[in-house]
Amino acid sequence: MLIKSYGLFWSANEIDWFPGNGTKGAFRLLGRRGVKTANLELADFRDQQGIYILYGNFGPYYVGLTRKQGLGKRLQDHLGDQHADKWDRFSWFGFRDLLKASKTTGLRPLKALPEVQLGTPTNAIGDIEALLIKAMGLTNIRQMNFHRAEEWTQVQEKDAERTLNRAKSRD
Repeated sequence: MLIKSYGLFWSANEIDWFPGNGTKGAFRLLGRRGVKTANLELADFRDQQGIYILYGNFGPYYVGLTRKQGLGKRLQDHLGDQHADKWDRFSWFGFRDLLKASKTTGLRPLKALPEVQLGTPTNAIGDIEALLIKAMGLTNIRQMNFHRAEEWTQVQEKDAERTLNRAKSRD
């Protein structure tokens, strides 16, 4: 349906937004599914397109979307614009699906954004309801789930290289 993958309440402090020109290259928004090497999946969601929510001390602060720029660039821009210092966590809801893991990087790359999203209106309405429930962190109502989306957990910066190496060695 609409939402293909999502991450809830990721910490902005766990991302090296400006790694410099060293061996690291560009920053990453690494997410994982699974923990053990056998079922570990990794993806970099820096180029994901969809909707994101910035959270500050008092809950949701700002809602944005990504069209041409990826999620990572939009979030990085907010570190230096009028929203700087007003948020420290974010959730994201991506419209791009993922391919199978690359044997060279161990990462699951993103598919291109489809021109048309096929599905029923009932499923789309359910996805929108699930997005709102999860984005607001509501727990006092029944837990609505996405029709087909996968939840991804943030990889902490200190664990990024070790986790990437585990994903590569799996193949």
